[in-house]
Amino acid sequence: MKFADISVAVIIIAIVIIIIIPVSPLLLDILLAINISLAVVILLNTVYAKDALQFSIFPSLLLITTLFRLALNISSTRLILAKGDPGSVVRAFGEFVIQGNVVVGLIVFFIITIVQFLVITKGSERVSEVAARFTLDAMPGKQMAIDADLNSGLINEAEAKERRKNIQREADFYGAMDGASKFVKGDAIAGIIITVINIIGGFILGAMRQEGTLQDVLNKYTNLTVGDGLVSQIPALLISTATGIIVTRAASDSNLSTDLLKQIFQNPRVMFLASGVSGMLAIVPGLPFWPFAVLSVTLAISGYNIRKILQQNEIQEEIQVEESEVEEIRKPENVVSLLQVDPIELEFGYGIIPLADVNQGGDLLDRVVMIRRQLALELGIVVPIIRLRDNIQLSPNEYIIKIKGVEVAQGELMFDHYLAMNPGTVEEEIDGIKTVEPAFGLPAIWINESQRERAEILGYTVVDPPSIIATHLTEIIKKFAHELLSRQDVQTLIDHIKQNHPALVEELIPKQISIGEVQKVLANLLREGVSIRDLVSILETLADYIAVTRDTDMLTEYVRQSIGRAISNKFIGKSKANVITLDPKLEQKIMDSVQNTEHGSYLGLDPVVTQEIISAVYKQIQKVLSMGQQPIILTSPIVRLYFKRLTEQSIPGLIVLSYNELDSSVEVQSVGMVSV
Repeated sequence: MKFADISVAVIIIAIVIIIIIPVSPLLLDILLAINISLAVVILLNTVYAKDALQFSIFPSLLLITTLFRLALNISSTRLILAKGDPGSVVRAFGEFVIQGNVVVGLIVFFIITIVQFLVITKGSERVSEVAARFTLDAMPGKQMAIDADLNSGLINEAEAKERRKNIQREADFYGAMDGASKFVKGDAIAGIIITVINIIGGFILGAMRQEGTLQDVLNKYTNLTVGDGLVSQIPALLISTATGIIVTRAASDSNLSTDLLKQIFQNPRVMFLASGVSGMLAIVPGLPFWPFAVLSVTLAISGYNIRKILQQNEIQEEIQVEESEVEEIRKPENVVSLLQVDPIELEFGYGIIPLADVNQGGDLLDRVVMIRRQLALELGIVVPIIRLRDNIQLSPNEYIIKIKGVEVAQGELMFDHYLAMNPGTVEEEIDGIKTVEPAFGLPAIWINESQRERAEILGYTVVDPPSIIATHLTEIIKKFAHELLSRQDVQTLIDHIKQNHPALVEELIPKQISIGEVQKVLANLLREGVSIRDLVSILETLADYIAVTRDTDMLTEYVRQSIGRAISNKFIGKSKANVITLDPKLEQKIMDSVQNTEHGSYLGLDPVVTQEIISAVYKQIQKVLSMGQQPIILTSPIVRLYFKRLTEQSIPGLIVLSYNELDSSVEVQSVGMVSV
């Protein structure tokens, strides 16, 4: 094998030398035998190849074999015309085919040549052209399919690279075959021309050399020419057939022989019908009885055996399925799949199924996709897959939302109705069925289609049933976003950041802070509705303050201050804001009650004092709500975290901001003060 890299070059040079230098009849016999054997080997390789890429060298091999045949043709022609002795192989082929009848031999030879040229070669050329065109046209779609599988996690990067490489190789192969098939066509034309030259030239030279009578000369050179043509055309016919097989071969797990037998003899009904047709032909007057009768019986027996084999296979498959089912039940690890808990589930009664069924015009699935996109933009998180399933145990129009397998929200719809909500500016009420909007708990009214236009004119906010579910689901995901954010999700987000900010990630993770600690900081932000989309700024802040403290709660406060502009813009906006402040004495009392331990810090306030603070906060909140504004508590930075902890159980949705989180352009005015 150490000379393999130069062997092909040596062979090609040798072929060219054969064209130029005369060879002896003995050497020509050996080369002609090699040519025939090589054609058989190539044909068998194409038959047993499972797909075209297993024989990707075929286009180049086609060129080499064509050049080899032409070289042998030229050498044999030289010997025929010069000596009248091209060797034993050519003479034997000519005598075997002609058998003393020149006309019959020529006719047989030209039929073989025409069949190769007009049928096999022409068809292979057309198939190669079409295959190349369709392969190139299909490349973008195949590339997109690979990218989709890679993005969905079905394949890894190495598998994707291998698939792309195979697609490129396939396009190159069929493109090369489109051109290489022209070699076979040219070889067939050259064979016809060389045959005519051999007969005419040999007859003239033989007559000039007075090798016998004109009849003897014609017989001799026709015999040699036909033999020479057959020795060349038979390998050419085999190569042409191989070309047709390789370009028409579809990718399969088996070779051509196996697929051929399996797909032809797969339906016993076909065998029985063919047997009946053959039996009818056997009794037609004038047609031979025995050939058709034997064929009819053979087909009938084949059909019976095929049906028997298929029945046995079906029984065997049923037994295997039953055994596999029993085996699956017995497997202890089968229980593991039952432990899977979906992060988010939306279960609904059978009456809501049309909203989720695309075939019935439902768009709930599309809305779920939009929810994931909206929350990615709004909160900066990748929402887990939302599982939708029907539940016959629910009321027909009822739905429930589960987070990690636990029901957290419930709602009920009225089909063919719309939910109308009063935003607070409607003066004239509309008739309907009173209810409560499930997402925000606001009073609402169910109205029918005929009332919709009038309700919108009066100023009501009118939504349809799918929008109710989508809004409710969105709010629930926002509420529990901090629970849904896992370490794996954080790792995915950080990997995305690392593509553009490798220095930041490599400095921080995992040298200074772990994924779990980053996840706790991000969860703290999401718990209070703060977006983590600007993950670069968050990581920059962690890198700045991780040397100061490893307390994730304190790190969260530093992060909040660094992204204060975004927090201020979300909760206050750019206009003037009315806020509630804390009495400095109350802030001092809260700070004095903070207990620091090795596991973190917590408030140690007296329960009575805590209740007094909550009551005072409630009083100020009611005052702001009566003004039609959202209550916001503003505290000093050091107190914000502890005051939020103090109130989050009793008033979970309360917005608590620190002075350092306000944008410098925002003007705030205190409309109340919490004091005890």
